[in-house]
Amino acid sequence: QVQLVESGGGLVQAGDSLRLSCAASGRTFSVNSMGWFRQAPGKEREFVAAISWNGGSTLYDDSVQGRFTISRDNAKNTVALQMNSLKPEDTAVYYCAAGKSWVIRPGRDEYNYWGQGTQVTVSS
Repeated sequence: QVQLVESGGGLVQAGDSLRLSCAASGRTFSVNSMGWFRQAPGKEREFVAAISWNGGSTLYDDSVQGRFTISRDNAKNTVALQMNSLKPEDTAVYYCAAGKSWVIRPGRDEYNYWGQGTQVTVSS
């Protein structure tokens, strides 16, 4: 099993920045791809960003491309999501996810482990 714990959420104003972190523990050697998803009230959980095992490949949803940056530190078993130029429509609970696949993909089914989520609220 792999445990994921997110941190860094909060209330910010439009245009501000926020950095989310995810700490992984347990059988971390069994996972390769890491990702971030978000879920707004009344909506499906949607893909935000993903990163490959060595950080060499990243994937972003079009809605965050150019504003968000995903990174990982394998020595510390952490993955981060730097969010800049935040918009009210970015408001959601953000979830960290870990998958066994070597290929990063945006589908929820590609990820085997999930964190509990951290709330991000962007006011206008």
